[in-house]
Amino acid sequence: MSHVQRLDNRIAVVTGAAAGIGLATAQVFACEGAHVYLTDIDGARAEDAARALTAAGLKATAMAVDVSKGQDVTALFRAIEQGPGRIDVLVNNAGLNVREDFRHLSDADWVRIREVNLDGVVRIARDGFNLLKASGRGSLINIASIMGHRGLRQLAGYSATKGAVSALTRALAVEYAPYGIRVNALAPGFIETALTERVLRNPMINKALIDQTPMKRFGSGEDVAAAAVFFASDESGFITGAELAVDGGMSAAL
Repeated sequence: MSHVQRLDNRIAVVTGAAAGIGLATAQVFACEGAHVYLTDIDGARAEDAARALTAAGLKATAMAVDVSKGQDVTALFRAIEQGPGRIDVLVNNAGLNVREDFRHLSDADWVRIREVNLDGVVRIARDGFNLLKASGRGSLINIASIMGHRGLRQLAGYSATKGAVSALTRALAVEYAPYGIRVNALAPGFIETALTERVLRNPMINKALIDQTPMKRFGSGEDVAAAAVFFASDESGFITGAELAVDGGMSAAL
């Protein structure tokens, strides 16, 4: 835990916060002094995570939220409006992937990927606007991916949605700037989470990806969370419309 709390007294919302990058981000934000709202489709796991933080003397609240459902997002923002009345940091992290060759990707699976990875990001960024504006120093952080800028087999649907998130980030940075809201994106490379576990367990794929990564390791949720703190804090106060790769140099080596 840092002795300087860079997010002291800020209200932060993290989607997909029950595990992986989202959980690591929520934990680091709480350690940095924020009151974190952990939201996830798995409300029970989000509640467990929030309970652990509060037991450690930190500030956390859990809510069950499926970002693909408008009513869930409305309920989230209504609760915050009736509570603290503002959002200082909003992290669009919820995401999923269906690994399949594109020619075999079903309409149902494409819709499932799009509804969470893109429609959910749009809904959170749009419907959270007034609460971010109320902050006066709002920071919207979208979790994109280096896969939005490169091709890899069985990731076409995922890559398409993450590329759209990158484009949306740049557009919203321009549109939201007059309201005191900064909009930036993080583009993780291969991070050891439940989402990547099955792929990284394959020895051949594991070696191939490590060989493409100059730092010769995979990332952790904490690696991404540390970058998220930078975008959330005043340290990046004059940065908007940026995308930071957190990938061990993989994108630089292409």
